[in-house]
Amino acid sequence: MSVAGLIMQQLCSNKFVSPTTGATISSAQFGILLALLFMPTSTLWTRAFFAFAAAILGTWIFVWFIQRISFKDVVMVPLVGIMFGNVIGGITSYLAYKYEMTQALSSWLVGHFSLVLKGRYEIVWLTVPLVVLAFLFANHFNIVGLGKDFSKNLGVPYNLVLFAGLTIAAMITASIVVVVGAISYIGLIVPNVVAMYKGDKIRGTLVDTALFGAVFVLVCDMIGRVVIFPYELPIELIVGALGSLIFIALLFYRLKYGRKAIRMGGAATGCCSAMPCLKGGAEQ
Repeated sequence: MSVAGLIMQQLCSNKFVSPTTGATISSAQFGILLALLFMPTSTLWTRAFFAFAAAILGTWIFVWFIQRISFKDVVMVPLVGIMFGNVIGGITSYLAYKYEMTQALSSWLVGHFSLVLKGRYEIVWLTVPLVVLAFLFANHFNIVGLGKDFSKNLGVPYNLVLFAGLTIAAMITASIVVVVGAISYIGLIVPNVVAMYKGDKIRGTLVDTALFGAVFVLVCDMIGRVVIFPYELPIELIVGALGSLIFIALLFYRLKYGRKAIRMGGAATGCCSAMPCLKGGAEQ
């Protein structure tokens, strides 16, 4: 999940885009519901196929939509994704209540490890070749993150690499959702924390992002097992609580140092206001 978030942030050039804020998790849940509605006796692999298709389509629609927004503030893009994800989640909940699928769908709405049993968790191994692909095409993802014109000048097919990367991120997310349910904030928080120390290049941070994401989930799982021992809290509750606090801290950090960098850029060019200079430079 942390690697999926890293890919989406690089491709969308926004540090607040992730499977959570990009409607990928909500779309995967919607795909699982469709499998339960139309194929009640379907196997886990069939549900995974529906989740893959829905997650890929939902992520593509989100990126297609934000590409057509003229005002792309650093906070506006993830807010649009959250609203889009809530719309998909609302439709999912409505259909689940209407067709009495709420209880059957509940296993995938909240992330927990009780379903990680032999014969059910093997789908997670699909993430291994997907992460390897992400590592091989890491330089292409970095170039695409710099913009369409820059990619064309370097001979990189922008749309092909963009949607290939989004597909990899969506399939990684869907495979996790099918096995353990929704786990929010991992793809949002972990890449940002690693980027503070390792930079933004995917190839240089992918391994660290994956390992730190695993450690973060492990710590949250240990907390969930200890808080109300001998009972266990779902991993989603712990990750959601800690993730919300870290997300707010990252938000203030990015806004503070982002404005500082803009002011320094304006001072270096001798302008009284940095924004017109940046805008003019981009247009030029």
